[in-house]
Amino acid sequence: MTTHAEQSREAAAPAPGWALRAAEPTDVEAIAELRARVMRPDLERLGRFDEHRVRQRLRDSFSPLHTSVIVADGVFAGCVTLRPAEDGQWLEHFYLDPALQGRGLGSAVLRGLLDRADADGDLVRLNVLRGSAAQRLYERHGFGVEEEDPIDVYMVRRPGRLKSGAGSGT
Repeated sequence: MTTHAEQSREAAAPAPGWALRAAEPTDVEAIAELRARVMRPDLERLGRFDEHRVRQRLRDSFSPLHTSVIVADGVFAGCVTLRPAEDGQWLEHFYLDPALQGRGLGSAVLRGLLDRADADGDLVRLNVLRGSAAQRLYERHGFGVEEEDPIDVYMVRRPGRLKSGAGSGT
């Protein structure tokens, strides 16, 4: 079996080919581990990292029905959940292997999801940890800040919002 570190080394191409596949219940542990790796720096910065809790929160809310696994160059690269909500959709659990971040993969995945939401006329909400670099990604794709608390920034994107160059909406 290939470890995440080996997968990261194998996925060194500048622009990996990627696809989404439906998540399966057996994906939960790989996703929980990725969540812990991706979120650790921000959670530590906020004084909120707990080795067990970071994984358990994913396990408790994991919904294979609404989750897609991101596969890049044939290996597990991340995941994303787009869950129906009363007034649109919630984007959750969007984690990408750190070795693949900053190379356009996250933007490509997000663009595809937002194109579908736009076609359905859905607004999309999410929350991101305060100070996370991910907030800039979301702002570039038309999300604006709706509300903030000491830990989280809640963001919203209305259908048809510009995908690049959009302001923060604050």
